Amino acid sequence: MNFSFYIAKRYLFTKTKNKAINYITLVAGLGIIFGTAALFVVLSGFDGLKAFSLEFTSFTDPDLKVFPYQSKTIKLSSEHREKIKKIEGIASFSEIVQDKVLLSCEDKYLALDLKGVDANYPQKTIDSILSYGAWMEPDFPHIVAGWGATNTLGFGIYDLTKTIRLYAPKPGTGQIMSVKGAFKSMKVVNVGIFQINESLNNSMAYTSIENARYLLGVKPNQISALEIITLPEADLDRITTELNSVFKEKIIIKNRVQLNDTLYKMLNTEHVAVYLIFTLILIIALFNIIGSIVMMILHKKENLKTLYSIGADKNELQHIFFMQGIMMTVLGGFVGLFLGATLTILQKYFDLVMISPTLAYPVVLKPLNFVIAFGTILVLGVMASKIASLSIKKLNLSG
Repeated sequence: MNFSFYIAKRYLFTKTKNKAINYITLVAGLGIIFGTAALFVVLSGFDGLKAFSLEFTSFTDPDLKVFPYQSKTIKLSSEHREKIKKIEGIASFSEIVQDKVLLSCEDKYLALDLKGVDANYPQKTIDSILSYGAWMEPDFPHIVAGWGATNTLGFGIYDLTKTIRLYAPKPGTGQIMSVKGAFKSMKVVNVGIFQINESLNNSMAYTSIENARYLLGVKPNQISALEIITLPEADLDRITTELNSVFKEKIIIKNRVQLNDTLYKMLNTEHVAVYLIFTLILIIALFNIIGSIVMMILHKKENLKTLYSIGADKNELQHIFFMQGIMMTVLGGFVGLFLGATLTILQKYFDLVMISPTLAYPVVLKPLNFVIAFGTILVLGVMASKIASLSIKKLNLSG
């Protein structure tokens, strides 16, 4: 082992008289360095985008959310409320009444979700999403619409010159004789504008739970959902079990990840796809290692004959070039990680690359990315070195 390592180190760090081999070795080393750095930077950048995307869900989504299993509403009595308050780990909970409605302004119409919230709706969420204006008052016909909805329908904050109405289908059976008979309406005033993401900005509006109950025909002891904020150290599994015991009817309880399972799956799929693409690029770059080692073997043929004649067998000679490839991979990997980490830190603190004039490209420096990038380059480097060193077997060293 020491013999192979010593010879491999000499071959790697000593220049040969053949300039072509020196250039090929240099290109192979640079390929490993820049390939590793690129993989690390891309993984850090994608983690930054993932964190940036999920940051919005932390503003609007609760830690736990209770839904009805089959019907549109859940019965929530004062007894239920008292039992929920006694569950250890729950910081607060907010009652929600939500359904599809039609928002109109000046003969323009937009279908969206009307979300009625009570006075316990988290102030942290309100402060995070409210861009302009104020939050609605519970005893007034107020709404807070999304930025996209206000642009589509052409109204602003406290725009008393325009008539804004909400329409919801009336429950019941029988023949509909008029539009008025089919829909329940409410004249409202938009008092604020929120911004969360493009989808919600165009498809949702907030109002008080009293207004939502009136418009949607929901009884005072019924809700569409229950949003629960837990303490940081709370056991979500235990709270979920206790919530199931509170309600006699069957309910569905989802945590924040489950509420955004589609987004999480999409981000994870994109993460894997990006990793595989850059791994393919690394595989192509590592062909240079194979070429470099094969050229070195051919160049050192006379030296190998000498080593063979004094007792070194082909397995030991093969191990020399295998070790050379491993050393090239490890050194290039470490330099590449250092370069990638440096670029990531510079982006994080000095905003080298901007998405917009005010928004820097987000990056996250994670220890796991060091392991993934170095592990990938090491595995591929071992495979490339093994393949290249096998060419020793074909050499005739006895002549």
